[in-house]
Amino acid sequence: MGRDPRVDDYIARAADFARPILEHLRELAHRTLPDAEEAIKWGMPHFLVKGKNVAGMAAFKAHCTFAIHGDGRQGEAMGQFGRIAAVSDLPDDGELSARLLAARGRVLARGTALKAGAVREPKPPIPMPDDFAVALADAPAAQAAFDRFSPSHRREYLEWITEARTPATRGKRMAQAIEWIGEGKKRNWKYEKC
Repeated sequence: MGRDPRVDDYIARAADFARPILEHLRELAHRTLPDAEEAIKWGMPHFLVKGKNVAGMAAFKAHCTFAIHGDGRQGEAMGQFGRIAAVSDLPDDGELSARLLAARGRVLARGTALKAGAVREPKPPIPMPDDFAVALADAPAAQAAFDRFSPSHRREYLEWITEARTPATRGKRMAQAIEWIGEGKKRNWKYEKC
């Protein structure tokens, strides 16, 4: 059972309401998955078996989430259990353990927690905004790097830019994007080392 001190730090920094939830989920995961290792992925604690994600948890300002990989997303919150504000909001430990064991079994059998036959539909492309196309054209290094990015990495930048609520924010995001892209950085490059 591998414990990561970064998970200790994550839990210690969480809000008072969240610590008991995170500690409960952590202990349950290790009881159920004695071969699990901990890691921080996407800035959140995860439990891995043979290097593959089985489950992850996160704390926010007013709730926590718990996601068992391969179980699909349900509702508006990240994970399958909604917005968890207290340990009592969780299903009973037996149900959680059964679902963790099922995800572990998928990892051991197929190398992924995704359920058999699960198909991820590609997201529709986001049209290139004219103003961003002009900004890229004015920065040849950024244009060349952007063209080399995978569709998902291009999409992350385009979503970030088109979701800006004000023209000022959009302008700042485009300028930042041009800088990062010119350096060959993907949109979420800061989290890639976790």
